[in-house]
Amino acid sequence: MAWRSQLSRNLKELRILFCQKSPSSAPARSFVENNYKDLKTLNPKLPILIRECSGIEPQMWARYDMGVERGIRLEGLSEPQILKALEDLAKAGAPTKA
Repeated sequence: MAWRSQLSRNLKELRILFCQKSPSSAPARSFVENNYKDLKTLNPKLPILIRECSGIEPQMWARYDMGVERGIRLEGLSEPQILKALEDLAKAGAPTKA
């Protein structure tokens, strides 16, 4: 999972939104509990924002260069699928080779 240490090269900000109590947000909460520390240790300068809001659908947003943002709905995804979604967001922001 070498891509995890490259997040700060590809992303300018990562936001994860979920409900504190909703069953549909349980995998997102679990993902944060199990992965936040590792992601932050590998990418200390990358802003990783965790937003809790009652009744919101779980989502993950990545901000790239020039203010471009891309979001993914996390409802119905398991924790490994959320990790894969993050990998896809990170790869979408990778610089293209000329």
